[in-house]
Amino acid sequence: MSGLKKKNLSQFSLFILFLIALPVLAFHPAPVAAPVSTHTESIDPAHPAVNKLTAKEIYEEFGEDLADLSENVFEYALNGYEKLKERGSLSNECILTIIDFSKPSNEERLYVLDMSSYEVVYKSLVAHGRNSGKIYARQFSNKSGSHMSSIGFYVTGETYFGEHGYALRLDGLERGFNDNARRRAIVIHSSDYVNSDFISRQGYLGRSFGCPALPKKISKSVITTIKEGSCLFIYAPQKDYLQKSKLL
Repeated sequence: MSGLKKKNLSQFSLFILFLIALPVLAFHPAPVAAPVSTHTESIDPAHPAVNKLTAKEIYEEFGEDLADLSENVFEYALNGYEKLKERGSLSNECILTIIDFSKPSNEERLYVLDMSSYEVVYKSLVAHGRNSGKIYARQFSNKSGSHMSSIGFYVTGETYFGEHGYALRLDGLERGFNDNARRRAIVIHSSDYVNSDFISRQGYLGRSFGCPALPKKISKSVITTIKEGSCLFIYAPQKDYLQKSKLL
C-alpha cells in the first residue's frame, strides 16, 4: 500500500504543478513568424527616366494628323520646347505651335499641338512676309522695315485689338534672328488674303509685313488657345540658323 500511496502522491504533485503552470502558458503563446515584407521602392512617374518617350515616339503619338509635317522639323521644335520648359520660360506648357516655312504658302503649314494629349488642335494656312518670297519664304530678317519673316523660337505674349482686330504679340527669344519681333510689331493677326479663294486666284497666299497672318475664320480661336506664354517655333531650312541656334 505504501508504494501505491507514493505513486498516487507523485501523480497528484504533477497535477498540482500543471495547474500552477497553466495560467503562465495561457498568457505566453508560441511566437508567430514575422510576415514577409512585400514593400518595393516606389517610383515617381515624374522622374525623367520613367516613361520618357523619344521624339519619334511622341511624333507617332499624333498620328495621321501630323503626317504632313516633317519628323525632323517636329524634333527641332520639340528640342527647343523642352529646353524652354526646363528654363521655366513657358507659363502655358501644354501648347506647342509650329510654322513650317519649308512648305509653300498654298499648303497648311501652321500646327497647334496639345502636348498633354498629343492632339493636333489646329492646322492652318499662314502667311509670310512679302519680302521673304512669293510662294516660298526663302529670305528672313530681324530688322525693322525689312517686311520679312523672322525664324526661330518665340514665347507668345498678350492679346490686343489693333488694325487687324484681335491680335497676339510675340517675344522672339533668339538674338540676331527674331529678338526684335516686339519692336517690329511682328504679331499674329487675321487677314483677308489668307484663304483658299486667294490661292485659287493667285496660286499662293497674300503676304504680310513679316507677321504670321491667319485666316479670319479661325484666327481668334487660335490666338485664344496659344496666347500668354506658349512656345511658337517658326522653321525654315536656313543653314546659318540651324548652326547657331542654342535652342535646337
